Order: sequence, then C-alpha cells, then structure tokens
Amino acid sequence: MAIGETRAHHEALGLDEDDLRRLYYHMLVARRVDERSWILNRQGKAAFVISCQGQEAAQVGAAYNLRPGYDYLYPYYRDSGMTLLLGQTPRGQFLSILGRAEDPNSGGRQMPGHFSDRGLNIVTTSAPVGVQYPQATGTALAFKMRGEDGVALVCGGEASTSGGDWHEAMNFAGIHDLPVVFLIENNVYSISTPAPAQVAGAIARRAEGFGFPGYEVDGNDVLAVYEVAREAFERARRGEGPTLIEAKTYRITAHSSDDDDRRYREREEIEEWRLKDPIVRFEKYLLENGVLDEAGRDEIDERIKAEVAEASAYAEKAPFAEPESVLTGVYAEA
Repeated sequence: MAIGETRAHHEALGLDEDDLRRLYYHMLVARRVDERSWILNRQGKAAFVISCQGQEAAQVGAAYNLRPGYDYLYPYYRDSGMTLLLGQTPRGQFLSILGRAEDPNSGGRQMPGHFSDRGLNIVTTSAPVGVQYPQATGTALAFKMRGEDGVALVCGGEASTSGGDWHEAMNFAGIHDLPVVFLIENNVYSISTPAPAQVAGAIARRAEGFGFPGYEVDGNDVLAVYEVAREAFERARRGEGPTLIEAKTYRITAHSSDDDDRRYREREEIEEWRLKDPIVRFEKYLLENGVLDEAGRDEIDERIKAEVAEASAYAEKAPFAEPESVLTGVYAEA
C-alpha cells in the first residue's frame, strides 16, 4: 500500500495523529509490561505469567472503540493491552502478578490475567474457558432492555469457540439482536494444539449460522482491526445486533511461563511471525507517514521503560495481604 493510500485510510477512519500516537503508546506499554513480567518470573518473583506479546494490535485496535465506564469489557487472560488502554496501570499489573495486597483486581487473591475493575466496567473472567461469553450477552441484554446504547465486547482465543458456552452465547445474541461484539484472537495455537486441529473451518463464517455478520481481519494490523471493530460497535449502537470478529494473529511467546513451546513448534516459525510483529509494523507506518520520527519513537520507548521500571519496583516492595484478611470476599457479610 502506498504512503498516500495509508494516510487516506486513517484519515477516512477519523483518526488524527494524536489517536495514532495513543494507539502506539498502548501497544508498546503492553509489550514492555509483558517483557518485564517474564523477567520477574525468571527471577523467581512472579509465579505465573500469561502473555499478550504478538496480540497487541488486535487488543488495542478493538478496545479503542470502547467508552470506559459505560460500555463493558469481558476480556480473556491475555487482554492486558485492552485493560491498560481502558485505564488500568502498569503498577496495577505488577501488583497483580506479584500477588500484593494493593492488587486492584483482587487484593492479591486471584491468579494473573483475571482483570477486574468496577469503575471501568472490566469484568473478571473465570478459570473455565469460555464462560465470559454468556455473561457478556447478559450485559448486552440489559443494555437493550433499558434502551441504552451500551455495547459489550467479549474476547477469547480460537479454542474457546469449541465450547458450548460460545455457541449458546452466539445463538442467544443472534436471536435477540443484542449489542455485543465477539472478538476471537486466533493466535494459531490452543496451548500446544495447532488451530487446524482445534477448530473446523473459518471461525468468522460461523456467524452466518447465528444470523449476524462475521469478519476475518488481519489481527497484526491495528488500523484494520480498529476499522472492522468500529463498524461492529456502530451496528450494535444502532440496534442492529451482534458481530463476530476473527482477528488472525500469533502468540510470540509460550502459552504461559509454565509451558515449553519447543515441544510443539519450531523456532523458525516464530521468527517468521516476528517479521510481522504488530508493533514494528505500526511503528514503520508512523515513521513513513511523518507521525513519528526516530527521536520521537525513542522518547516514547524510554518514557515507557521508565514507567514500567518504577511500577515494577513499587510492586516488588509492596506488602502482601494480612493473613487475617484471607476470607475477605469469600463469604457474604451480615
């Protein structure tokens, strides 16, 4: 695509240079937080890490359409790019990963990746895969019954579409024309199972059977994801019902810090996908279109690295919850 076409594309989407810088910032901060989390894990300080690396464009591009505190987000465990965009902080991420008392998600009582914030309408997922889908349709039904223009964005990996929860939620949303956007981040592997061995056919085409549109999009192109998600959100707000988006992307890291991905994929495959890294790709786009120069790019990266370093240092020194609080939130209080 020529430079002129690219510029016309983002201008046609109504995005200005400040929007582009914000998209880039949130993609990069998600990557730097993730990278630091792996270091904490390898140092024996963080027990568990589940990564967003490689999926930042799909996450930030879609979530950029959300109105924080009004629309609802039902993320899955990799969606830190989304929660950081909506208002969660690197400090909060590290407090959660290290299980500290100030963890904004659960006070150190939940495993990493279970994001939660009442004020931002981020609803925590549960450990079983796919349970967020029917929950999100319930929120969408409430919006419709109240005559409000809110939208629920619910996310998952391709493996979650094999479960009954996803199909039931898709069916319910289609029957009732609910304002919900289903985002499937197809990252090629369901833990160690390649997508073709997990999912039959194209995920996006399944939407037709439930009576609403489905789109396949390049999940490593943040503007392409933003564009298709914007149309989905607009459809939902017009009362035209749900949309399914399949963002084709790739998980650069192992499934989690407990996974040895050398057992099921070749290093050459990962390196091929690194050439399509969504952050490098968008950075090139910004440089070519004069939105950033190399000095500006380096300034943003250094600022993010300093923010991440401060957040990590704070969380490492923060106290754990008091033992006496162990039952807080377990039982209803009289």
